[in-house]
Amino acid sequence: MKILLIGEYSNVHWTLAEGLRKAGHEVCVLSNGDFWKNYRRDISLVRDEGKPLAGIRYLCKAISLLPRMRGYDVVQLINPMFLELKAERIAPFYSYLRRNNGKVFLGAMGMDALWVKAGTDRKTFRYSDFNIGDRAIDNESTREHINDWSGGTAKERLNYAIADDCDGIVAGMYEYHTAYKEKYGDKLTYIPMPMNLDGTTPPVERKDGKVKFFIGIQKSRSQYKGTDIMLRALQRIKEDYPDRCEILKAESVPFEEYSKMVEDCDVLLDQLYGYSPGMNALLALAKGKIVVGGAEEEYYELLYEKELRPMVNVIPDEEDVYKKLEQLVLAPENISHMQKDSYTLVKKHHDYRRVAEMYLNFWKSKG
Repeated sequence: MKILLIGEYSNVHWTLAEGLRKAGHEVCVLSNGDFWKNYRRDISLVRDEGKPLAGIRYLCKAISLLPRMRGYDVVQLINPMFLELKAERIAPFYSYLRRNNGKVFLGAMGMDALWVKAGTDRKTFRYSDFNIGDRAIDNESTREHINDWSGGTAKERLNYAIADDCDGIVAGMYEYHTAYKEKYGDKLTYIPMPMNLDGTTPPVERKDGKVKFFIGIQKSRSQYKGTDIMLRALQRIKEDYPDRCEILKAESVPFEEYSKMVEDCDVLLDQLYGYSPGMNALLALAKGKIVVGGAEEEYYELLYEKELRPMVNVIPDEEDVYKKLEQLVLAPENISHMQKDSYTLVKKHHDYRRVAEMYLNFWKSKG
């Protein structure tokens, strides 16, 4: 098949493309590299903010690329906002893709209207980026997302229009699958995030010494992802056990640099409000690291995984995070076994070749 993947979140589309190419398919990834993360892509479409007429220049470039966005058997969009344009300007691009290609699929991979709706109803999830039980999480990020994606906004209308019209919807995490399931269950599937394990091997036995904790910080999204709470708990651990642990921090670094930093840690802290691991967490798991973050039973149930539980699940509470980190510091002898299970989990469920085959089967089943 000839396949076009538009947009990028945390290397999902590029990794999927690698798996599809291994299966003999022709794949093109068109994206902005997910902003400063700068992931690989075949066609680069980047908005040069700060330059005169940045929006118009970007629109003109996107229009000039339209001939390269036609003639595909399958097009998949990472998100309803798959271009760096206002929703009203994206709608004609979607119509063009629909007219000039075979099947079109929508990715439920990140922030969108249905995710906001599920998070703000305070009943779909026990906790999310938007709620803890009946209590709303109120910060600049949540307010911005609610204002963008709800109340009849252009983004919300675009989201529902594409979801109604497309051939199918692929959710990459438990959270997004749950958000879409009630309204779009007939055209929805869950497919695990892909991870390229080529050249990797199970982790070697960990040497004694300080437990190295790694936390990645996006300054603009610290509160939204719960990094602020996790960092406070981690700093307390460092104060209470200075001779037993070490903190490694990365602040908004490109993917290649981030990946190298993960190599040097034992434990990664990621996504306090999640139910399941995202791509950063999977990257760490694939490298045989322990992940402290979202790993609720609902995630394992979607995978039909009965035995492996390598991740340390935490709830959105600083004391819970502190206690879970303390257990790792006080019992470092357990780390090596958990790290081996981390690698096994990703190899079993998230290997990019297996995931690519699942995508192909779903795409073929629709339309």
